[in-house]
Amino acid sequence: MIKNVVLWVVIAVVLMSLFNNFGSQSERADSALSYSQFIESVKAGQVQQVMIDEHVIKGKMQGGQVFKTYAPSDIHLVDDLLANGVEIKAVPPEQPSLLMNLLMSFGPMLLLIGIWVFFMRQMQGGGAAGRGAMSFGRSKARMLEEDQIKVTFSDVAGCDEAKEEVEEMVDFLKDPAKYQRLGGKIPRGALMIGPPGTGKTLLARAIAGEAKVPFFTISGSDFVEMFVGVGASRVRDMFEQAKKHAPCIIFIDEIDAVGRQRGAGLGGGNDEREQTLNQLLVEMDGFEGNEGIIVIAATNRPDVLDKALLRPGRFDRQVTVGLPDVRGREQILNVHMKKVPAADDVEVKYIAQGTPGFSGADLANLVNEAALFAARMNKRVVSMFDLEKAKDKLIMGAERHTMVMGDKEKKMTAYHEAGHAIVGKLVPEHDPVYKVSIMPRGRALGVTMFLPEKDQYSASKQKLDSMISSLYGGRIAEEIVFGWEQVSTGASNDIERATELARNMVTKWGLSQRLGPLAYSEEEGEVFLGRSVTQHKTVAEETSHTIDEEIRSFIDRNYERAERLIKENLDILHAMAAALMKYETIDKDQIEDLMARRPVRDPQGWQDTPPRGGVKIDDLKEGNIIANPAEQS
Repeated sequence: MIKNVVLWVVIAVVLMSLFNNFGSQSERADSALSYSQFIESVKAGQVQQVMIDEHVIKGKMQGGQVFKTYAPSDIHLVDDLLANGVEIKAVPPEQPSLLMNLLMSFGPMLLLIGIWVFFMRQMQGGGAAGRGAMSFGRSKARMLEEDQIKVTFSDVAGCDEAKEEVEEMVDFLKDPAKYQRLGGKIPRGALMIGPPGTGKTLLARAIAGEAKVPFFTISGSDFVEMFVGVGASRVRDMFEQAKKHAPCIIFIDEIDAVGRQRGAGLGGGNDEREQTLNQLLVEMDGFEGNEGIIVIAATNRPDVLDKALLRPGRFDRQVTVGLPDVRGREQILNVHMKKVPAADDVEVKYIAQGTPGFSGADLANLVNEAALFAARMNKRVVSMFDLEKAKDKLIMGAERHTMVMGDKEKKMTAYHEAGHAIVGKLVPEHDPVYKVSIMPRGRALGVTMFLPEKDQYSASKQKLDSMISSLYGGRIAEEIVFGWEQVSTGASNDIERATELARNMVTKWGLSQRLGPLAYSEEEGEVFLGRSVTQHKTVAEETSHTIDEEIRSFIDRNYERAERLIKENLDILHAMAAALMKYETIDKDQIEDLMARRPVRDPQGWQDTPPRGGVKIDDLKEGNIIANPAEQS
């Protein structure tokens, strides 16, 4: 309303200015007689009559000719006209209307106030329609009626334990008397905790869809504004609206935006965020009860939340929505595969087995990418090949077809990735090699992908040692084949990851016999959580020196093992590098052939998508193992 009024006022002012400007120009264009000529005509007796309108003089000559001129401030004009017998008429000055007087007096001030209100509404996000200019403290929560929520528990997969936790809340909303007979009270709140993309928001919508109650949704960032007290006012208004529609559900997404621990950092505790948090704490469990209102919040950072927010009586339940296991991934894929036409060769369980660590959002993206791949190839259904290609893109990155490597760099990359694969196949407890590629993907020139056979939740010391060995396999292969002077920088990320693994084994996981089961690592980011302003040194100089020695011993031991394994299998290294140069990508079947020194079969789909450019090494013939790579340069 205010914005429309301001807009019309501005339009009116502009139009009036243009009208006056054009009017003055038209009048100037109609002027045909100068004032000097007019006076001479008067004295010559040629003027019959005149009409004076302030400085504008219109008149008629004796012969009937009409004229118009403009008069300066001339005090003798009337005397000259009367002396020469000219009939004089005068136009009374127009009196502006009361509305015009008010507009002229208060118009500029009202215009400035309107512009100020407009910009303030823009800074505050606009607010809901019809609330007025000063509705900063009104809640931005959007209410969905019972019939607007179509999501149910059947649309949520991969988090059976979390669904069991919240089913009781749904049952309470449907039949509260069942629990009240035994003295039970409705839970005040439930906190959804889990990594991004695991379905926390979807689960909250499913609760409202199952319970058939109003659902208020808002983000934590919508409470915080530039003015202190606005967030607290919005919290009060939100709960007042919820009381009118009880029983209902309030869902606060990303609650860590306002629920961070109070007193954090170097500042005081009187800022807008903490005022909002204090009001939320009071509304959830204060003197006034909010019967029939359940607050559900979601966050992936429970470690930064204030302890008062997590106590019983506020968020009574903390529901962990973790990454799905292989069975959960299969269920999620089945939900999303219903939305796309699938070919007969699609085996969802194999895709689920090959996507450990994927969240529900990742799996939805995988199905979407597969549909896009199929659409680019003008297919009518999504095949297993499309799903595998989408999985490779999400795991290893998009292929960079436009990037052209030189022969030497391509050859070095092939030996580097072959070194990773060979060591990974020979060390114990290592994840199986899934695919090896020298096709540039993402920021990497080549990729060796390992995938576990099943979900893993912990790792043994032997497995961690094997991971360090395989990380150094690429660097060692380069050094053995091309010499120390030709070693490239391609192993920088491998060295970084191996060093980090060794350091964690010594300082965090207690896997060093020399230092024992003690934690020597220092906490990071304490100042942001408000627990400490400075970092405290807890490790003596002598112990720090011992830690460095142990890290070095872990690295050296695994480096020597990887070097020994590659030297013992040089023929396999040369054959795998040649196969990579020919095919650019080999999968586990070709890797098994190479490790068993058998003839190498063509990779799946290679005939449909041959490698870019020509092969600079002689094509690998079945059963032929390259003996000396120096002869192939």
